[in-house]
Formats: sequence, structure tokens, C-alpha cells
Amino acid sequence: MSESNSTRVTEFILLGFAVQREIEITLFLLISGVYTLTLVGNVGMISLIRLDSRLHTPMYFFLGNLAFVDLCYSSSIAPKFLQTLLTGDRSISFYACAAQLGFFLNFLVSEMFLLAVMAYDRYVAICNPLLYMIVMSQKLCMRLVSGPYLYSFSVALLHTVVTFQLIYCGPNIINHFYCDDVPLMALACSDTSLKEILIFICAGFNMISSLTTVLISYIYIVAAILRIRSAEGRCKAFSTCASHLTAVTIFYGTLIFMYLQPQSNHSLDTDKMASVFYTIIIPMLNPMIYSLRNQEVKNALRKAIERWYILPLTKFKKRIS
Repeated sequence: MSESNSTRVTEFILLGFAVQREIEITLFLLISGVYTLTLVGNVGMISLIRLDSRLHTPMYFFLGNLAFVDLCYSSSIAPKFLQTLLTGDRSISFYACAAQLGFFLNFLVSEMFLLAVMAYDRYVAICNPLLYMIVMSQKLCMRLVSGPYLYSFSVALLHTVVTFQLIYCGPNIINHFYCDDVPLMALACSDTSLKEILIFICAGFNMISSLTTVLISYIYIVAAILRIRSAEGRCKAFSTCASHLTAVTIFYGTLIFMYLQPQSNHSLDTDKMASVFYTIIIPMLNPMIYSLRNQEVKNALRKAIERWYILPLTKFKKRIS
């Protein structure tokens, strides 16, 4: 259909899970609780790292950036999803859909490469502990963070522009709960071959390069840990990267399950459930993983609570007694 004879779509309808109203309310309560924990956990982690000088190290610098990405990543999807569940209004404007796709892709790719950067950081800390602070200088840390941000922005901008230059002439129902590339391509009236090639190249490069960096880093880490003679030393070395390894396993495990499952087992409902997990659940889990498994974070949190709540309360009680 030629562009001149087609009627351009001005808004889309997010089909979501297409369940009964009672289930939508239940989903709203669950997702709103998860999103609240995501906000509290990630904002708390960022604030804790900024306020406690003992956490001003490369590892926590990267962790603070991961918390920022998780916060933005979840916020690009959850608010609109919650609005849809609460009000039943499934419409989203053409430009709002483009913005949501752009932000989603930006922070998804940022998270991939930040996890890879954090794996390299753990490699330096385990394999070259005496040179750690020299190798991981402030300049290098800034470069390792700005690189993923600039690259992910470029990738997201390219994909968003190409996706929304396609002609959408109806139907306009997106079989998902947010604006994603594949459901949008299914609605296009024009040729999508360029977009399909871009998805194949970019998704393949992003997944392979970031995951390869993580795997190579951990091969060297495991080899270094096995060379440590004492069991206590091995446990202490492994504990410094256990939180990151847990976060990597959950994140990449979900993506691999979603994109590398056999076509015969592939379904849109499965994709939606996996999408809920890696867009809403994982950003909530990451601050919990790093706080529950990290003694330095727990100590910093305890001291912050004492400084901001317990000590003022004690002074107030002494004044009124």
C-alpha cells in the first residue's frame, strides 16, 4: 500500500494480557508494590553510595550507575503499565510509543554493558588486587561508564527512528503491554527488511560481546580463586563477586530463555511474562542482591539509619525527659 493512499496511525492500543478486570486489579497491586520497592531500593542505593565516603570506590561507582539504569529502565515501562491496569485505558499516542521504545532500548543496552564492565572490574580486583586502585582510575571508570551510555543512546536512537519511519496504516493493536520492536513491526504496512536486519545485527552483537566479556572475566576470576591456597581466602575472594554473578545470571538467563528457546515452544504469552520479569522484577531484585550479600553496604545502611533516625530520636527523647 502506498503512503499516499494510506491513513497514518496516530495512536496504538496496548493489548496487554487481555484478562478479566478482577485479575487486572490484582496485577496492578502486585506491580505497584514491585515498582515501589524498585524506586526505594535503587534511589536508596544511589543515595547510600553518594553519602558514605567508604563506598567511593570503583565497584560502588559502577553499582550506583547500575542502580540509576535500573531505576530508569523500570520507569520507562511500569508507570504506563500501571495506568493501563488501573484505568483500563490501553491507548498510547504515536510519539509516546516512540519515546517508550527509545528509553526502553537505551537502558536495556546500558544494563547489558554495565554488567560487562562490572565483570571486568571484578576481574581486576581479584586478579590484580595490589594494582586495583591504579588500574581502575577515576578517568578509566568514567570512560567505562560513558562508553555504554553513548553506545546505548546511539543504538536506541537508530532503532527508534527506523521503527517509526515505517508506515502504520492499521490495525493499531500492539500485542504487548509496552511498545516493543517485534510487535510494532507486525503492524507495519511497509517493508520491514531493513529493521529486521538491524535487530539481528545489533541484538547479536550486544548479547555476544557483553556476555563474552562477562564469561572471559569470570574464567580468569575462577582460575585466580583456585590458585588461592586457603579455603578462607577462596571464600573471601568469591564473595566479592558473588552479588554481581547472581545479577548477571538472572539478567542474561531471562534474555536467553526469551530469545533462544525453540520456535515450537515460543509464544507471545511466554514473551510477555518474561518481559515482566526483566523489565520490572529484575530492577527490583538488583539492589536487594547487592545489599543482602554485601557486608559493606549493610554496614553503610546501618550507620545511615543511626545517623538520620536513631541519633535524632535519642536526642529528642533526652530533651523532653
